[in-house]
Amino acid sequence: MKEEIKSHWKKWVFLLTLGTLLIVIYKAIDSIGDLTNFVKNLLSIVSPFLAGLLMAYLLYIPESKIERTFKKARTKVLRKHARKFAIFTTYIIAILILFIIINVILPVLIESINELIGNLQNYYSKIIETYNNLPDDSIFKTEKIYSALKDLQNLDIQQYLSIDRITGYVKSVVGVATGIFDVFVSIVVSIYILAERNEILNFFKRLTKVLFKEKTYKNIETYFYKANGVFFKFISSQFLDAVIVGVLATIVMKILNIKYASLLGFSIGLFNMIPYFGAIIAISIAGLITLITAGFSKAIIMLIAIIILQQIDANIINPKIIGDSLQISPILVILSVTIGGGYFGIIGMFLGVPIAAVLKILVNDYIDNKLEV
Repeated sequence: MKEEIKSHWKKWVFLLTLGTLLIVIYKAIDSIGDLTNFVKNLLSIVSPFLAGLLMAYLLYIPESKIERTFKKARTKVLRKHARKFAIFTTYIIAILILFIIINVILPVLIESINELIGNLQNYYSKIIETYNNLPDDSIFKTEKIYSALKDLQNLDIQQYLSIDRITGYVKSVVGVATGIFDVFVSIVVSIYILAERNEILNFFKRLTKVLFKEKTYKNIETYFYKANGVFFKFISSQFLDAVIVGVLATIVMKILNIKYASLLGFSIGLFNMIPYFGAIIAISIAGLITLITAGFSKAIIMLIAIIILQQIDANIINPKIIGDSLQISPILVILSVTIGGGYFGIIGMFLGVPIAAVLKILVNDYIDNKLEV
């Protein structure tokens, strides 16, 4: 009798739990709009703090290296307050770099963009003239290509490449810290995070130790540092590699007297941050623009020069900077970039590789542990 009552009791508890769970799920789905608005508002409120966290994360590498230098200084004051001086120096350097970008590099790029936009109609006329001069039996003289050229004529490219629209693109990218107050808060937050990073990490270590068992805590700690190392190495090395490639590409195209050399060099460096696909996209765009502006022979010469530069980067510069930190196969890189780009756009293409590298570490360690048992 007791067993029967116990069995019925378990059954009713199960049904009650299931019913409650279904009601919660239904209510959550029913109020998904309110939940989405709540999340958006929350992200909008904390965006300066998230921007500050990202800023501190990106500036940690140069700040830590400068700090180590100050700790070796002969002056006692520098050694004693190495972190404070390092943070101050890092932000001064960052401000100077930003000043150079805004006042030196950006005007050159804007001038190139304006000139390109102003000459679009002339370039289009040149394409049509070249197409009409092709022999009737040319493989390029097809209905599809003719239709594509007509569509290109009707496309108002200026609305996408106007300075106002480009400014809008930039604002949307850096929209996590809009307004003077938000920027100020982000900078202050990043400074405090850099200054008190040891205390912040110790707090989360203690919290993790309390919440999880010793073995789980050790695993979390191990993989946190591994993942952090992968992301730091990848982001810093890819950025440095992009700057080097962009500068070298600009110099090469300036020597070859390629039109819009600064804009194309900047684009090649920027896209180079995306593994594999970035270089292909950048070279294709540069080749197409050079073909339109300078003709077939100049485009071929430019492509050969940039491909040689890309090979030097892929086989010498990039491995020297990145080293063997990621240790993932080209197939996994291509897969991670494709999936990341498909779901999260440019950011996904960029972050897909380090995320894949971390997942590979987790899977390999899991397999090794299972094989050892």
